[in-house]
Amino acid sequence: MTATLTRPPSRAPVPERMPRRTPSPRIHRPHRRPSPVSDSPWALVVMASLVLGDAFLVVVPGEVAVTALGALAVTYGDPPLLAVIAVATIAALAGDTLCYLIGRTIGVERWRWMRGRRVRAALGLVGDRLRRRTAVVLFSARFVPFARLAVNLTAGASRVPAPRYLLVAGLAALGWAVYQALVGAIVAAVVPGGPVVAVVVSIAAALLLGLLIDRLLARRTFPPADEATPPAS
Repeated sequence: MTATLTRPPSRAPVPERMPRRTPSPRIHRPHRRPSPVSDSPWALVVMASLVLGDAFLVVVPGEVAVTALGALAVTYGDPPLLAVIAVATIAALAGDTLCYLIGRTIGVERWRWMRGRRVRAALGLVGDRLRRRTAVVLFSARFVPFARLAVNLTAGASRVPAPRYLLVAGLAALGWAVYQALVGAIVAAVVPGGPVVAVVVSIAAALLLGLLIDRLLARRTFPPADEATPPAS
């Protein structure tokens, strides 16, 4: 008899085990808490109102509002820094233009405070500087709070052409808004301690820089009124 050879059943190949992958550690990303101030839809409206009022009254904290929102824009991400700059520019230009229109419409002798000896001397000096260096005086006045109102009123009363005034005043408003907002943004990005510290330090830095700029520009462009007062005959 012929022996039949039986082949053993073939075994299925055993799949190779893949090495276990160790899970990568999760990166903790700090969550920015929303700010009750910067997240409010009224934040930019309030800032614009303060900047607009700052064109008429020096005591209105327009610069402080722009610097504070610039710091909050970096700390919380809202409102956007570009929005702060854009709104501040529009509000500053609107306030300066309103002063220009008042001077162009009613002049600089309508109210009693305008007819004082020192005020008359200062307005006369500003008018003389405007005739000689219109662009420099208009641009510098945006950064000198005490000269801002006098320059814009005198520019209107002196009949500085509106297109030229709007061009220079617009550039000045943009430069002023960028400067104020960036001071707050840079301080908030560098100084540790949270949003409150960033806002306080940025406001202090803006005020100190503002005083320095005021001194430099005021001495070069707006000397004291006593120097311009003609001697008594």
